Amino acid sequence: MSLLRDAWSALERDALLGKVVRNSLSLFSSNSLSLVLSVLQGILAARLLGPAGYGLVGIIMGYASTVNGLLSFRMSELVVRYGGEYLERGERDRLAALVKAASLTEAAVSVLAFLVVILSAGLAARYIAKTPGTSLLFIIYGLGLLANFNLESSRGILQITDRINLEGVINLVQAVFVTLVIAAAFFMRSGLEIVLGGYLLGKMILGLGMFITAQVHLRRALQRGWWSASFHSLPAFREMVKFAVSSNLSATVILLFRESEILWVGFFLSSEAAGYYKAAYAIISLLSVPANPLILTVYPELNRLIVQRAWPRLKEFLRKVTTLSFGINLLLAAGLAVFGRWVLWIYGEQYVVAYPALMALLVGFVFNYTFFWNRPLLLSFGMPEFPLKATVLAGLAKLALAFLLVPQLGYVAEAALLSFYYIASVGAIVWRGLKEIRFRLAAVVPKEPV
Repeated sequence: MSLLRDAWSALERDALLGKVVRNSLSLFSSNSLSLVLSVLQGILAARLLGPAGYGLVGIIMGYASTVNGLLSFRMSELVVRYGGEYLERGERDRLAALVKAASLTEAAVSVLAFLVVILSAGLAARYIAKTPGTSLLFIIYGLGLLANFNLESSRGILQITDRINLEGVINLVQAVFVTLVIAAAFFMRSGLEIVLGGYLLGKMILGLGMFITAQVHLRRALQRGWWSASFHSLPAFREMVKFAVSSNLSATVILLFRESEILWVGFFLSSEAAGYYKAAYAIISLLSVPANPLILTVYPELNRLIVQRAWPRLKEFLRKVTTLSFGINLLLAAGLAVFGRWVLWIYGEQYVVAYPALMALLVGFVFNYTFFWNRPLLLSFGMPEFPLKATVLAGLAKLALAFLLVPQLGYVAEAALLSFYYIASVGAIVWRGLKEIRFRLAAVVPKEPV
C-alpha cells in the first residue's frame, strides 16, 4: 500500500506523470470494457468448442498474426521515434514524408503476409493444428491482414498527436461486434467457423477504424497535400531503414519466442493442449490491461525527454512509472493467485487443470509489465540492437529447452520457460537502459574540484 501512496503523491506533484496517467486512464476505461467483452468472448467460445476446438481457433488466429509479425517493420515505433522528433521541431514536411513511407511499406508487407498465409496454410493445418481440412480456415482468417494494412502506422500517428486514447474507443466498438457474433454462435450452438468469423470481423473494424481516425488527425496536424511530400526531405533515410530493419528483427524474435506460444504448444503437443494453454494465457493477459495504455502513452514522453536531453527528469520519470506499475501488477497478481482456479472454472470445469500453467506465467508477466518501458527506452536512445541481442539469446535458450522439456512435461513447462524468457531478456534490457542514463548524466554533471 505504501508503494501506491508514494505513486499517488508523485502523481499529484508531477505534471508529466499526471499527463501520462490521464491519457492511460482514458485508454484504460475503454480497454477495461473491451477486456470484459473479450473475457466473455473467450468463455463462450471455450464452452462452445471445448479445449480442442478452442485451441484450434487460437492456432489459426495466432498463425496469421505470427506471419504478419515476421514480416512487419513495427511502423508505430518508427513513426514515434522520428515523427515525434519532427513534430516537436515543427518539421512538418519531414513528418509527412515519414508517414507516407511508413504507410506504403506497411501496406506492401500486409499483402505479402496474406500471400504467405495462402501458400503455407496446408502446412500449418498439418503440422501445427494437426487437423486435416482446416487450411481454408487459415486463409479466410488471413483476410484480416489486408484490413490491418495501416494499423501500426496509424497507431504511431495517434501517439505523436496525443490522440492514442481513440484506439481504446475503436477497440471497444470491435469488441462489442465480436461479442454479439460469438454470443449468437453460442446460443445457436453453431460451429467453429462462426466463432472465427466473429474474430475476423473484429480485426476488420479495428484496422479500418484506426486508419480513418489517424488520417483525420494527421490532416489536422499537416494540412492538405501532405501525401505529396518528397522522400528526399528525410535527412536520415539510411538510419531509418536501419531502425526499421532492426525493429523487424526484434519483432521476429519476439514472435518466435514469446507471442507464438500457442503455435509451439500445438506443434509439440496437440490442439487440446493448446486450448488449455490458451485459457491460462487469456487470463494472465489481464495484466496487460493497465500496462498497454502506459506503454502507448509513456513511449512518446520518453522520446521527448531524450530529445530534450533532460536526463535527471528522465531518470525520475522512470522511477515513478515503475513504482506505479509494480503496485498495480502486485495487486493483480495476488488476485489471480487466489481466484485463478475459479476464473478457469468459468471457462469450463475441464480448464481448471491449467492453474499450474497460470501460476508459472504469472511470474514472468509481472516482471515484464513492471518494467514495461525497457525496450521503448533503448529505441528512443537509438539503440535497437541491444534489445534484439538480449531477446535472441534468451529466446534461443528458451527454444532449446522447449524441445527437451515440453514434449515430456507438457504445456506447464512451456509456461515456465516463457517466464524465464521474460526475466532474462527484460532484465538485461533494463540494465542496459539504466546504464545509458547514468552515462548521459555523468557527461553533463561537472566534477567537483579536488
